[in-house]
Amino acid sequence: MSHYSQREIVLLCLAIVTGFGINAAHAADKYISPLALTADKDGKTIYIAEFTKKQIAVFDVEKGKVTTAAKLPEPPTGLVLSPDDSALYVTCASAKGILQVIDTENMKLITSFDVGHTPCCPVTSPDGKTVYVCNRFDNDISVIDLSADKEKTRIPVLREPIAAVITTDGKYLYVANLLPAGRADTNYISSDVSIIETATNKLIKNIKLPNGSTAIRGLCISPDGKHIYATHILARYQMPTTQLERGWMNTNALTVIDAVNQDYVNTVLLDDIDLGAANPWDVGCTADGKFICVTHAGTHEISVIERDALHEKLKATSKGYKFSNSLNAMTYPDDVPNDLAFLVGLQRRLKLKGKGPRGLTLIGTKVYAAEYFSDSLAIINIGQKRQGETQSIPLGSAPNPSITRKGEVLFNDASLCFQGWQSCATCHLDDGRVDGLNWDLMNDGMGNPKSTKSLLLSHKTPPVMISGVRAKAEVAVRSGFKFIQFTQVAEDDASAVDEYIKALTPIPSPYLSDYKLSEDAQRGKEVFEKAGCSKCHPAPLYTDKKQYNVGTGKGREKDMEFDTPTLVEVWRSGPYLYDGRASTIQEVLTKYNVNDEHGKTSDLTDKEIEQLSEYVLSL
Repeated sequence: MSHYSQREIVLLCLAIVTGFGINAAHAADKYISPLALTADKDGKTIYIAEFTKKQIAVFDVEKGKVTTAAKLPEPPTGLVLSPDDSALYVTCASAKGILQVIDTENMKLITSFDVGHTPCCPVTSPDGKTVYVCNRFDNDISVIDLSADKEKTRIPVLREPIAAVITTDGKYLYVANLLPAGRADTNYISSDVSIIETATNKLIKNIKLPNGSTAIRGLCISPDGKHIYATHILARYQMPTTQLERGWMNTNALTVIDAVNQDYVNTVLLDDIDLGAANPWDVGCTADGKFICVTHAGTHEISVIERDALHEKLKATSKGYKFSNSLNAMTYPDDVPNDLAFLVGLQRRLKLKGKGPRGLTLIGTKVYAAEYFSDSLAIINIGQKRQGETQSIPLGSAPNPSITRKGEVLFNDASLCFQGWQSCATCHLDDGRVDGLNWDLMNDGMGNPKSTKSLLLSHKTPPVMISGVRAKAEVAVRSGFKFIQFTQVAEDDASAVDEYIKALTPIPSPYLSDYKLSEDAQRGKEVFEKAGCSKCHPAPLYTDKKQYNVGTGKGREKDMEFDTPTLVEVWRSGPYLYDGRASTIQEVLTKYNVNDEHGKTSDLTDKEIEQLSEYVLSL
């Protein structure tokens, strides 16, 4: 099995990263890390999911302070109130995920449900009879029947469901898939929004976002039920990474979906021409439908968009109207996702005092945002004609950050980047993993894009980068700031980022059975030896740290030697091979290994290939 014992894996599952951007193992509980918010119907109480603290805090809006808290067994990743506000549903993240039901009157546990791997974003049906839960690493949705007191079914979606919203009539559940599914070397790659019909609990449609869309973080529905809004990154991955101006590499976007016709409307950019609005996270509408609000986790601000004006302008583009803020040129629907001036006059970008805003909730004209890295709650009144001062209310005592925590903050901070277009977390998300795209970086020439690699164990497995062009991860970190973010950082800051990446810990694989290898995976371990895989991928790191030509190169890189990657957590790092052409590990072993240069697999039976794949995906 993997290089962790069963006991160690259990402890890891209970105490470490669950894919939401922080290692509890190195942070302990001295930080609070507010992640998600929800408010009751009266607007008197806000419930705060405090991720690192492993608790739900109850914030009294009138008093402006936390009045009580409820401890949880695992870090909370999402929360939602029942329609009558009597119960709070909280997802608790681990490989064996939990949905807890808490009585809001006394903040005591009523009951709990076992759900999937790293659950998040619970959603209640309008009638209060059903709760839907996104199981991020099982790639499915749990349907909890509250009247029967059990999980009714699981609904498969695409890749890493991380947000969801239900229509006002309760007939359809929209689900945001964080990452693109499938190979990365095609001409069109994007994350999708899945639509589930709740009457049948069937996936009925996937709405594809514009080419380059990844990291869909937030979903909300307009008060009139007509539109769904999704926040995401819109990557320009087909361009060489030679500059940053005008969103050359990454832009930050809001996609509008027609909830009535279940169709894509358009995508608008949240950036300004010379100022990125990096890492959009949550999104919400004011109850009167006047404003759409978006948190920007990378640039520490909130965007406020005039909703009616946005839709009027989107409608006008279908007729090719001219807009003075677009250089008086004709604007058509296909132009909008590339127009950095489209929201001029419709959007306000409000700077926060705290760092890393993630979840938000709205009460009247006030926006409340969870400032993840400041352990605080931001409050802004967006209804005032003259913008008032932004408040940042501490949710507890602020400890001096450790070097690892400091590195995590810097990793997610786009204000370090030239013009604020992106952070390290833009391509490696908020926890150092992958974005599912190929990028043409300048470290090994131009015109040869390669897949984003996970940073997990990168300091322990030199050289780094797929082609091994960086001798060690420390060099790559500093080069990343210089050549990707076009900035220079102090050595102390770069060292802090090193420490954060070193602290990243593997998550137990969803392919494990009760933290153990399945029967097929146990047989696959024997096949792993038989096929010679262990020669280049020996335990415990599952890499010999050498480079080989394994016959997977093509074109100008036909005879190239590639770095041997670690197989630890490979289940999470697809697509595979240097250019992401393999959607699955089975394709790596068969379709792209016809000459047995990448392990002797041609003589293996179909069953042995399945077992070998199961083992590798369990590491």
